[in-house]
Amino acid sequence: MNKAVFLDRDGTINVEKHYLYRIEDFVFLPGVLDGLRLLQNAGYILIIVTNQSGIARGYYSEDDFSNLNEWMTDELEENGIHISKVYYCPHLPDAKIDKYRKMCVCRKPALGMYEQAAIDFKIDLSNSWAIGDKLRDCILCEKTKCRGFLVGQNVYTDETLWNEFPLLRNKVRCMPDLFDCAKIIAEEDKK
Repeated sequence: MNKAVFLDRDGTINVEKHYLYRIEDFVFLPGVLDGLRLLQNAGYILIIVTNQSGIARGYYSEDDFSNLNEWMTDELEENGIHISKVYYCPHLPDAKIDKYRKMCVCRKPALGMYEQAAIDFKIDLSNSWAIGDKLRDCILCEKTKCRGFLVGQNVYTDETLWNEFPLLRNKVRCMPDLFDCAKIIAEEDKK
């Protein structure tokens, strides 16, 4: 069985820009490359799991998303970082575009993308982690033995963050950024 780190994209890997789809607007967050490299060197498969409702809203197409995704993964590869796969959900219950309008099992906080990744890569969830800037990115930690981190500057002061997913309060730790999470994961991995 493999161990993995499930990563949200926007606000975790790159600067949050609402409905990001243009390469020229993409900016890696500070420390992300070093953090991803540290996780990879510790033997973790890196998997991105991202909601992309901008597709359903008609703000950009799946081709636009794919182009940005290919550019991002190429940039990471050039820096010695391999993303095993990017899972994304283009759906929304009230989507503007008919073909994306549905209640699905993939849109976070649903577990569909995580479950598929666990099957595809034979992942041992009890030895894996989830990292994101929203608690829905760590929902896997509520249902499994996967551990998680919530990243961002407001996670320490905003008590309302925990209202929607109170069971995660004892299963998810708060950190300023992905690099700080990676250091803790790599250290705990040595134990």
